[in-house]
Amino acid sequence: MVARLIESDPELAHKHATSASRRAGRIAMVRETLAITAYATGDYALAIRELRTYRRISGSNEQLALMVDSERGLGRPDRALELGRSVPRESLTPSTQVAVAIAMSGARLDQGQPEAALAELHIPQLDAKRAYSYSPELFWAYAEVLDDLGRDAEAAEWRENADRAEAALYAASTDEDDDLIEVFEELGSEEDSAASDSAADESAAGDTTTEDTAGEPVQDTKE
Repeated sequence: MVARLIESDPELAHKHATSASRRAGRIAMVRETLAITAYATGDYALAIRELRTYRRISGSNEQLALMVDSERGLGRPDRALELGRSVPRESLTPSTQVAVAIAMSGARLDQGQPEAALAELHIPQLDAKRAYSYSPELFWAYAEVLDDLGRDAEAAEWRENADRAEAALYAASTDEDDDLIEVFEELGSEEDSAASDSAADESAAGDTTTEDTAGEPVQDTKE
């Protein structure tokens, strides 16, 4: 119930989560849910406190990005950056690495450092030719920082990349293994198009692409 309410009625979701924490406060998921609802209602102090408790109970750093953003919400970008650097990135899942990079970039913007904010987003997942579930958000964040730097043409290009990634993800949403999707560039010749079609046929026969997460490529996304 709480998960369904977070977007539509975060205050009510928070009440349910608070009630659950009184009954089962030693369960990691309960503390995590309370933290998420606290964040959704703007209670960043409670969110960071509950996230620390969740991490202590579970041993997981997968909510690190929310912890960084909670510090930002409290007006403490320095502490946010320190917290984000406290955990080795390679110990996190790819999606969490992306979320942390976006949060760290936001903290740099809070400090008035757009160049440093852009550098925080220069991570391996910033690949316009592939679309993971987290790619559109990363591409949009990158475009927004480029806007802040006055690099409008590049910002527009990354917005297009985000839109293309969203379209590819949507097209593959019925696939079982769609976390990784190849976003093929429009090819300039019939010969290249034939090669692309051949690669797609091989993929349909069972080949997969493996990176941090495995998934099946989808069809050419050219319009």
